[in-house]
Amino acid sequence: MKKTILLLVALVLLQNLTAQEKPSLDYYLPQGITYNKNIPTPKELIGHEVGEWHVTHDKLMFYMQALAKVSKRITIENRGTTFEGRPILLLTITSEKNHQNLENIRQDHLSLTENGSDGISVENMPIVVYQGFSIHGNEPSGANAGLAYAYYLAAAQGPEIEGLLNNMVILMDPCFNPDGLQRFAYWVNTNKSVNQVSDSNDREFREVWPGGRTNHYWFDMNRDWLPVQLPESRARIESFHKWMPNILTDHHEMGTNTTFFFQPGEPNRVHPLTPKLNQELTAEIGGYHAKALDKIGSLYFSGENYDDYYYGKGSTFPDINGSIGILFEQGSARGHAQNSENGLLTFPFAIRNQFTTALSTIEAAKNMRTKILEYQKRFYKNAREEAVKSKTKAIVFGDRKDAARSWHLAEILNRHKIKFHKLASDATIDGKAYSKTNSYLVPMNQKRHRLIKAMFEKRTTFTDSIFYDVSAWTFPLAFNMDYSEVNTLSNIGDEITGFSPLTGSVSGKSDYAYLFEWNEYYTPKALNKILEKDLRAKVAKSPFFLEGKNYDYGTIMVPVQNQELDPSELHAFLTEVAQEGKLQIMAVATGLTKGIDLGSNDFDPIKKQKIALLVGDGIRSYDAGEIWHLFDTRYNIALTKLDMVYFEKVDLTQYTDIIVPSSFGSAESKKNTAKLKEWVKSGGTLIGYRSAVEWFNKSELVKLNFKKDTLVAKNISFDEKDDFKGAQTMGGAIFETKLDRSHPINFGYKNDKLAVFRNTNIYIEADKNSYNNPIQYTADPLLSGYMSEENLELIKNTVPFQVRPLGKGRVIVFTDNTNFRAFWYGTNKLLMNAIFFGGMM
Repeated sequence: MKKTILLLVALVLLQNLTAQEKPSLDYYLPQGITYNKNIPTPKELIGHEVGEWHVTHDKLMFYMQALAKVSKRITIENRGTTFEGRPILLLTITSEKNHQNLENIRQDHLSLTENGSDGISVENMPIVVYQGFSIHGNEPSGANAGLAYAYYLAAAQGPEIEGLLNNMVILMDPCFNPDGLQRFAYWVNTNKSVNQVSDSNDREFREVWPGGRTNHYWFDMNRDWLPVQLPESRARIESFHKWMPNILTDHHEMGTNTTFFFQPGEPNRVHPLTPKLNQELTAEIGGYHAKALDKIGSLYFSGENYDDYYYGKGSTFPDINGSIGILFEQGSARGHAQNSENGLLTFPFAIRNQFTTALSTIEAAKNMRTKILEYQKRFYKNAREEAVKSKTKAIVFGDRKDAARSWHLAEILNRHKIKFHKLASDATIDGKAYSKTNSYLVPMNQKRHRLIKAMFEKRTTFTDSIFYDVSAWTFPLAFNMDYSEVNTLSNIGDEITGFSPLTGSVSGKSDYAYLFEWNEYYTPKALNKILEKDLRAKVAKSPFFLEGKNYDYGTIMVPVQNQELDPSELHAFLTEVAQEGKLQIMAVATGLTKGIDLGSNDFDPIKKQKIALLVGDGIRSYDAGEIWHLFDTRYNIALTKLDMVYFEKVDLTQYTDIIVPSSFGSAESKKNTAKLKEWVKSGGTLIGYRSAVEWFNKSELVKLNFKKDTLVAKNISFDEKDDFKGAQTMGGAIFETKLDRSHPINFGYKNDKLAVFRNTNIYIEADKNSYNNPIQYTADPLLSGYMSEENLELIKNTVPFQVRPLGKGRVIVFTDNTNFRAFWYGTNKLLMNAIFFGGMM
């Protein structure tokens, strides 16, 4: 769609409310319609008009539950809870007649996506529309618009609404992010003045760290539609695949000095797997939004700024699933009323635009119903034809030494209803060994063929050089998983239908020692539990062979004698550890091995760790949240969050490790630097990520040499400046490194190559001594994603990790995030190795 800006700013101001004027429900609702008096308005139940205050999630939940009790058009379900215990609700809204036949309607709708759908008529089939609001909690106009929208759908009367609901099933997700919405509503409501202040410097518009955008663990949940690592995401993906909606809308906010955006976005930034017809239908639907916004005098734009590339976003995920995803972005008041370049931007005005486009969406769905249903049917028919023609018949993946990581990748496939099988027998493919117990086979000839391609493909060529988000997310690389494409199904085993959790065990009772290799994903959880029990444990710095089994670098030994528990108690405790950690612990009867004996000095004792994480102003909340989530939810390791507000007053002597996520500004003060330096010199391990690496180097916590970009713009015009700079931005791609597996940072990795994610332009030159470069980019490192030619030259043979001694302690740095968005399972262990084995480096 061509760029569009309609009407004059003056007309917008006439349509807006003043800062002091109270909104009424009539401000939002279509006029000339009668409403059922038996349906309560939002004000009657929550105590204020829509837009007068920011609705808290508890009030939003209460109103939706109340509507479901009194309206025969609405049913409600609780699909689970957030980390903070708030319900994850979904409203199903359709006619009373459809509700009586809802399961048959759903099954008939799903039949469009199945083999043999050619003969199915869509003439009388309802269309399914999923409408979701405020996945970013501090973009609340969507969720607040949902109050008025749900009321309209429940209370509006007349042949128009009845006809619409007879031909449509609306799945309404009133708030994608309950915890974030609650946090932000608290902030703006507690800072609201009786005499509303619209000055952008007011505290109301300056929410405190980490802000309300994210969920409990500070994740941007609009990046989790594909990885599905968070409870809110898992609930909505389950609903998506249960219904396979034809349209999914995602209501957001953007900067205060903007207007309103609806898709399509940048035409050159659409993923190649998305059909062209998808974008054409999106543009046609956009015509309805334009008409509706014209009617109320709201400015808007389309066809620019936003892309349709990363399938992990709410507006793009549907596109690879035969649906049409639509992003809405409303200029944000970030409170109740704020001055902007377009005049006074009030919260009710933002709500009305969201409400208006929610209505224009279902208007488009009603009028385009058969066309969109036919598109969905054709999408899956074409996908099946592609699968039949594909030379690749299946993808095999697994890790013979790590059942848990393999299982978690399979778990994601399972959540997306992708079919997978066991291997019939152990196999070696392309030099990679796959065990049938830890490996899976994914046939390509199945319904979600295109989704499988989107998850597993590697791509390094692009039509554009600018990305709104990451340019690569290849899942087996993210999981550090062996995987192979095969052109035969000769080794296919049984389909896995009952996907059960993994278990762990101890091979027997020992009076000598217990061993477990460090390869399994949950070994840090197991080791931490052992140390917290005040038991002695040691780590092997060299491989060895014992009782018919090879043990690699990093093997953990727990001796039986001289422990706090007697042999029987120790066996019972380690059985519990093995079960919780989903790993196999071996009981051994002797210390005599081929290699280092169990009493060798090549076994180093491991100390109990007390870890702190810097958070607050000057720390990137996403990175901090990912670390907190990793320690707290996966490894059960207590993590003290030290806020920069009071950091200067904290006694650091009790901590063995301090982690600094990406930092900037006030966090990097001289006082903070001096305090950290003194602590490290006394024996602490300081671990820094991303921009913290440059801070550490500048302040002489560590001494590194960097390779810098010297690119100069030549023959670049002023209007090409942003594109020139954008092409050098490292949005996110995947690179190959080579490992020195004998170094403690790499304990637990069985291969000598590791795929790593990076989204910075920080390039550390390799140390002159090769043993100080245990992780190093190869000479041809790009595995998947976009990187400019200039930066690709810079990264070759540089290092993403370094460690340097400082006094009695050490400083460890990573140029990039090893815990990215909770689905980079493959590099999580690097941080755990820095924690538990840092003293050996």
